[in-house]
Amino acid sequence: MAPLATRLTLSLAVAASLLAGCAQAPQYDIVLKGGRVLDPASGLDAVRDVGILGDSIAAISEKALQGATVVDVTGLVVAPGFIDLHAHGQTPGDMAFQAQDGVTTAIDMETGAYPVAGWYKSMEGRARLNYGATVGHIPARFAVLNGIEIGHWPTNPGPAAGLGPNPAGANRATTPAELEQLADALRRGLDEGALGIGFGINYTPAASPAEITRLFQVGAERKAPVFVHTRAFGIGAIREAITSAKEAGASLHIVHIGSSASTEVPVALALIDSVRAAGQDVTTEVYPYTAGSTLIESAMFNPGWQRNLRIDYGDLAWAATGERLTKATFDKYRAQGGWVILHMMKEENIEQAIRHPGVMIASDGVPFVNGSGHPRGAGTFARVLGHYSRERQVVPLVEAVRKMTQLPAQRLEAYVPAMKSKGRIAVGADADITVFDPDKVLDRATFTEPTVTSVGIPFVLVNGTFVVRDGALVPDVTPGRPVLAKP
Repeated sequence: MAPLATRLTLSLAVAASLLAGCAQAPQYDIVLKGGRVLDPASGLDAVRDVGILGDSIAAISEKALQGATVVDVTGLVVAPGFIDLHAHGQTPGDMAFQAQDGVTTAIDMETGAYPVAGWYKSMEGRARLNYGATVGHIPARFAVLNGIEIGHWPTNPGPAAGLGPNPAGANRATTPAELEQLADALRRGLDEGALGIGFGINYTPAASPAEITRLFQVGAERKAPVFVHTRAFGIGAIREAITSAKEAGASLHIVHIGSSASTEVPVALALIDSVRAAGQDVTTEVYPYTAGSTLIESAMFNPGWQRNLRIDYGDLAWAATGERLTKATFDKYRAQGGWVILHMMKEENIEQAIRHPGVMIASDGVPFVNGSGHPRGAGTFARVLGHYSRERQVVPLVEAVRKMTQLPAQRLEAYVPAMKSKGRIAVGADADITVFDPDKVLDRATFTEPTVTSVGIPFVLVNGTFVVRDGALVPDVTPGRPVLAKP
């Protein structure tokens, strides 16, 4: 046996070592303690502590973690932050509503922007949420045919509105030279980091199928996805988009299938399933409402709009007041310009789209103007979790979360590698996290009060920074970062 002095020295050394080990125990910036961690990508659904260091998830542990800030989330769901692929509301005010609906990444894949680099620069330092956009066919067409660099049309409609109803860029076919200028503009946008190419063909009716196929080819050349609002509403226009994408070899996403397919949602979903089974890359999304919204001065309301939309004047509501339109008020507002609500869908079709395993959730949320707008910009994700999952049991909770996290991330990650770090709770993933109460989460925004915030979402983090804490918006934080492709 070693002498007493030696044993005391060894004991002290061991004690010192243990104390040092304790001092060096992992110390995280933030610990979300004791929540139900739900990660559809890995299948994890269990009580865990989540440790965050800087802007990343650093630990997911069955054992208690230590942190500078420890938030007890017992009884709450800790989920990946919701990814909205179709967010037209790209202003700080719009993002405040989206954050309280659990959104951490809000990107505009339909309308997009042009010029792309200038739009991204305009967003720097202003965003609560991660942001991004495709290079848009609509704004590129305004540039080539009208000489207007509009940037992001939904949040900057003024220059195009100055052209009046039926702007020439939407209603004039391109010459062969202009079509190649358009192709070059889209390539330039992709070079500047755009997330794909966005098309709103219903807003550019003079863009022929040949023009669309030619520009889909630009996407195919770069392996960039094309996100498409189809030429009209119904299965015929959906078939046209799928055919053009197949001819071009492009990866296709059809936006808002609930409205795009109109009364033919079951047929459209079956068609998408069949072409996917045959090997074509086609996906789609839905928003959980039976009404849409758009600018009344747009070419969507060219003569013949009733046949296209399958509605009439009384199915339109002026967003600012809620009044249903007549021919007289339609003509008045069309000359004036502004947002209108379109009551055009059936509840059973929306439910079928939400239930379908391949359909993602995306808001198509339009910018709020003086408190008016469409409730989907404030309530889409809580509405799916509360109304459709908990109350109506249209889709299980885990599946609902998958549709707003894993599926949209996977849709983009082949072209946008940054998305591989989003839409999942995993060590090394971005600390974009939404914490919600599965028993209380619910939308409150309505068509008469569209800016009422959702409830039951007490914590939202973007890149490791709280943007919602204890159910309240955190003031003066802008942790959102640009989501860019790196082709």
